[in-house]
Amino acid sequence: MSEQQSLSQLFNGDEFLPRHIGPTEPQRHEMLAAIGADNLEHLTAQIVPEGIRLPGLMGIGEPQREVDALATLKGFAEQNQVYTSYIGMGYYNTHVPHVIQRNVLENPGWYTAYTPYQPEIAQGRLEAILNFQQLTMDLTGLDLASASLLDEGTAAAEAMALAKRVSKNKKCNLFYIADNVFPQTIDVVVTRAKHLGIEVLVGPAADAAEHDIFGVLLQYPDRHGQVTDFSQLAADVKAKKGIVCVASDLLALVKLTAPAKLGADVVLGSAQRFGVPMGYGGPHAAFFATRDAYKRSMPGRIIGVSKDSRGKPALRMAMQTREQHIRREKANSNICTAQVLLANMASFYAVYHGPQGLKRIAERTHRLTTVLAHGLKQAGVSVINDNWFDTLSFEVGDAGALQARADAARINLRHDGEGRFGVSLDETTTSAALQTLYAVIIGSEARLEVDAIDAEVATPLSPQLVRVDEILSHEVFNAYHSETEMLRYIRRLEGKDLALNHSMISLGSCTMKLNATAEMLPISWPEFANLHPFCPQEQAKGYRAMVDTLADWLVKVTGYDAMCMQPNSGASGEYAGLLAIKEYQESLGQSHRDICLIPSSAHGTNPASAMLASLKVVVVACDNKGNVDMADLKAKAEEHAERLSCVMITYPSTHGVYEETVREICDIIHHHGGQVYMDGANMNAQVGITAPGFIGSDVSHLNLHKTFAIPHGGGGPGMGPIGVKSHLAPFVAGHSIVKTGLASEDNGAVSSAQYGSASILAISWMYIAMLGDRGLAESTQVAMLSGNYLANKLGQHYPVLYTGRNDRVAHECIIDLRPLKEASGVTEMDVAKRLMDYGFHAPTMSFPVAGTLMVEPTESESKVELDRFVEAMVSIRNEIDKVQSGEWPADNNPLRNAPHTQADIMDSGFDERPYSRELAAFPTQATRDNKFWPTVNRIDDVFGDRNLFCACVPMEAYQD
Repeated sequence: MSEQQSLSQLFNGDEFLPRHIGPTEPQRHEMLAAIGADNLEHLTAQIVPEGIRLPGLMGIGEPQREVDALATLKGFAEQNQVYTSYIGMGYYNTHVPHVIQRNVLENPGWYTAYTPYQPEIAQGRLEAILNFQQLTMDLTGLDLASASLLDEGTAAAEAMALAKRVSKNKKCNLFYIADNVFPQTIDVVVTRAKHLGIEVLVGPAADAAEHDIFGVLLQYPDRHGQVTDFSQLAADVKAKKGIVCVASDLLALVKLTAPAKLGADVVLGSAQRFGVPMGYGGPHAAFFATRDAYKRSMPGRIIGVSKDSRGKPALRMAMQTREQHIRREKANSNICTAQVLLANMASFYAVYHGPQGLKRIAERTHRLTTVLAHGLKQAGVSVINDNWFDTLSFEVGDAGALQARADAARINLRHDGEGRFGVSLDETTTSAALQTLYAVIIGSEARLEVDAIDAEVATPLSPQLVRVDEILSHEVFNAYHSETEMLRYIRRLEGKDLALNHSMISLGSCTMKLNATAEMLPISWPEFANLHPFCPQEQAKGYRAMVDTLADWLVKVTGYDAMCMQPNSGASGEYAGLLAIKEYQESLGQSHRDICLIPSSAHGTNPASAMLASLKVVVVACDNKGNVDMADLKAKAEEHAERLSCVMITYPSTHGVYEETVREICDIIHHHGGQVYMDGANMNAQVGITAPGFIGSDVSHLNLHKTFAIPHGGGGPGMGPIGVKSHLAPFVAGHSIVKTGLASEDNGAVSSAQYGSASILAISWMYIAMLGDRGLAESTQVAMLSGNYLANKLGQHYPVLYTGRNDRVAHECIIDLRPLKEASGVTEMDVAKRLMDYGFHAPTMSFPVAGTLMVEPTESESKVELDRFVEAMVSIRNEIDKVQSGEWPADNNPLRNAPHTQADIMDSGFDERPYSRELAAFPTQATRDNKFWPTVNRIDDVFGDRNLFCACVPMEAYQD
């Protein structure tokens, strides 16, 4: 008879930890035995230098059950007060179509996919992004659009940088910003300009051409709602060789003349109101478009159309040579994380509504605004605007009384100071809501005669400001307007993509771990989803409690003294951390410090971030074991001591080992007056075991979309908050609109919203709450166990390039394919594509060493899945042997022809190949049980770049 369990033991059965960690207890014992370790503690001691081990628990507390953590977070959410928001300023209420919310935003098939670096198994989201680009081009009138940027403010900063690169006014260093641009955008652009050494002048838009400038930033419609024909101003600026950048609004552009027709060279803005919740600031996709002549200087990712080996149209990321993962410090920008999931939602919103539906929404919003404007004028209210789309500014005599009436009605107005207020209407505004708003503004029970005014009053827009050309004429925007068709279209695209809901994604340094359903649920709660980021802070007490708790936990995790929660990507976090270092050193009178030491193994984002901060990169060599060459580091630190600003290191190293000299590295840099920036990319091998602040670092960014379970979303969203020691805390990013009470609140911003992409912080809050001290540390240890298990199993067939103490790796390992390539001609690309036939996304290819694969299994994958991956890699190794022996020709074998599609298998000419259809498509029993079919064959990148086409192609082009 079994022993009776106590209540406490019975309750422990609901813990989240065993659901998050893939290997079961018996599986762990098998894995430990395979690599020769007694237990997790024994393995940890073999891997992590004793001198950097944390002496005790972090102080997070005991893990919470899923239901308890959700209940606690729901309590925070209920502290938020969701008023009806008319604040506008780039953030608007919107109806998220339920078919999109359920099947995209809340669907792991969409939110767990990785950046489409392997495009053959990413054709679905690539098509959705291409639709986003087409949408952007149609509405802006420009030639080329990006796949999305982080937010409107950073997109404007990128526009300024593009203008500086392409303007023919080469001797000029002045960028002009109209003073009616959104203030948060001005804040971000001014911060970027300061550290790029660019002068900025903010003033009336009409005065821009009076100055010698390389570019100008305008807003259309502007922050007060005014819609202005800027064509003459644009012509005057261009006459002086300046570039005209325009921040705009997608819904307004459905109604208004395309900015390109008025002379804009760059158009940017937020796509938030196309069906993406406000979420207290994000995440939202920014759109960015420019002229074809500037394509080589365009920031961010661009999706282009190429062809596969069968001649079929196929999509992939175009012109990647501009990106930081290739060009490092010479990159045009450092957009490591786009906002693909949100761009996809916006594109699906446009597909679902189509041009006619969007016109109805835009016209209804505009007509309601027009009715309100005339009603207010009739009531004696002074309306400032004479042209508008959805936003009005007006003046009242008693601002306090109006504010009190608005508060009583649970309405948020925009208060521009003294007696000036503003309102922005949106697709959720109804005639009844307009009645309430009208009564609040005029202070009486008088009715607004909506129908009468609508019948009598014409649009205030000048004819030259009203769009007359057709938009969204491509078939994709005119075919899926019923929910049935939309549902099937979304599902069809989802089926073309490999995500975590199908199989392990073993990308080194990208940490594709479980994004648990319980973690994802809160982002759809209306208390989190529907809050405007600039609402009064007393309405956002729940957000503040959640953010403050998460920040406190992250301080404990990192060993730092403070967190800045604003950066909304890992690359943005790097940039923000370097700015804090620069501002701190400037406060000491050391602004001459401008040298940044970076190991040759570093992520490409590191030197690109240093470039954005105007630091000069000096590369430090690595030794033949992948460690920082200490002699070279010492020599260069001493050589540049007078100008040394910082070092950027990753720990464990990008080569996948815990370097024994990490504290010595910190000491050397500090001795010469510099600061230590520790890249947080590999925090999944630190949490609960060691910590960057404990090791001796001064600042780190945390990839919440890696270590702390925010999903990658097919290439974004992400969050990159930075942890800092106390001396840097006063110098982290602030915000011009929302004052958070931190010492840094008056510093310049790096993101449009004060907490970046605030709504997804709830995911990391849930992750930490449900794991607690014990679970976080155990997750790290199992990640190391899984990494070493794969290194052991794969190392019997492939060389493992780097190991650390006791011949162990950290949480990832690098498989060296160069000897096999030399012997057989099979490349790392061939192996990556062949893995698709086995149902796997390839590991990180050719980083940090060309000709290698970097594998990171994470703690969430079971031993069964790890063994399935090993089986695939061993099978591929045997296939390489057949090529090497000459049994298969070097130019006609399963690896060179991979991936194999259904079209291949059905091709009557397949029998001419020296291997069978079964081997091509079903090389293992696992593939026979659960087959993932790539929908295109290997894509020709060279053809795509030589024949650049980045718009939707006619549907008949996809037909055989």
